[in-house]
Amino acid sequence: MAVTVDKRGNGLPTSSRPARALAPERPSAPVIPPVAFDHEELAVRRGSRSGLTVVVAIHSTALGPALGGLRVWPYSGTVDGARDALRLASGMTYKAAAAGLDLGGGKGVICAPRGGLEGELRRAALLDFGDLVESLDGRYVTAEDVGISPHDLVVIRERTEHVTGLPPEHGGSGDPSPFTAHGVEAAIRACVRARYDDPALAGRTIAVVGLGHVGLGLAQRLSEAGCELLVSDIAAQKRELAGQLGARWLDPSEAMLAECDVLAPCALGGAIGVHNVNDLRCEIVCGSANNQLADESLADALDEREILYAPDFIANAGGLMHVYMEIKGYSEERATALAAGIEGAVTRVLDTARERHITPLAAARAIARERLDAAVRD
Repeated sequence: MAVTVDKRGNGLPTSSRPARALAPERPSAPVIPPVAFDHEELAVRRGSRSGLTVVVAIHSTALGPALGGLRVWPYSGTVDGARDALRLASGMTYKAAAAGLDLGGGKGVICAPRGGLEGELRRAALLDFGDLVESLDGRYVTAEDVGISPHDLVVIRERTEHVTGLPPEHGGSGDPSPFTAHGVEAAIRACVRARYDDPALAGRTIAVVGLGHVGLGLAQRLSEAGCELLVSDIAAQKRELAGQLGARWLDPSEAMLAECDVLAPCALGGAIGVHNVNDLRCEIVCGSANNQLADESLADALDEREILYAPDFIANAGGLMHVYMEIKGYSEERATALAAGIEGAVTRVLDTARERHITPLAAARAIARERLDAAVRD
């Protein structure tokens, strides 16, 4: 199977295959909600080696090549995988534009079998994905995302040069998570200044929910800044980290409702939904997780409750800045400066929201949209 929809040009599909080629393989299984298709390109291919479906969605190349990580996940079918890629690609466009980077937004997906993707099948799928990336002639650059390791990127690199985030021993810049954590801390400082008229974090109660690479890095930075730190993770063995951080451990089932100044969701997306938005006990929401709001309308609900929300695609852009510098010619000093600059970017968003009487999410999208529109006009 090979389906490509390309809207660069006259907006017509380049493939004669009908849209039903993406029909769900398991109609009865839960699926990811439909997304608006305003993308430049969607490429779906059945891997010649693995037999698995590989997908690349390119939302926009108005500012530069579309950059976005590869996600390996056991989707219910091809449609779910394609929808997820489309949704995440558009988020990458706005993240790059709002962060002031000369990049577009894209995303890659491998639809993994339910039993996992390991051994020779994993290698075959990664090589298949590399072939798909190479066929796009540099319009899309891939990187690490959920279910992918730096070693996996080395395998993909065998088939295409359009890969970033490689390990240092393979000419890359290494782990981007410290830069993501740095950027989230900078975003929190902007929010704290906006709410309390003082950016100092010492003494502020901050709950970090999720102690993965980024969440743990953020918690360490906040501990060093003198915060009263609350931490949680679904992995019970990480409880010992609370003692090392000088933090109080929260039960994972109650962590999102902790009473705090700042709630920092740092695990998977959708942590804030209709089931808990009215029960939050924080002044600020600012974390590293992607798509923290289960539905974007929840930004209005947060605003009505006077909870300040830092749009996640700006707050967590430090990792994107890190791999962006790898494309441009890596400088750790410059990557660090870009991550620190997220404080100013979030401040601009919050100022715009206040001036226009809109939510911070709407303000962030407006700023990004204005930059994209200007690029198209030029």
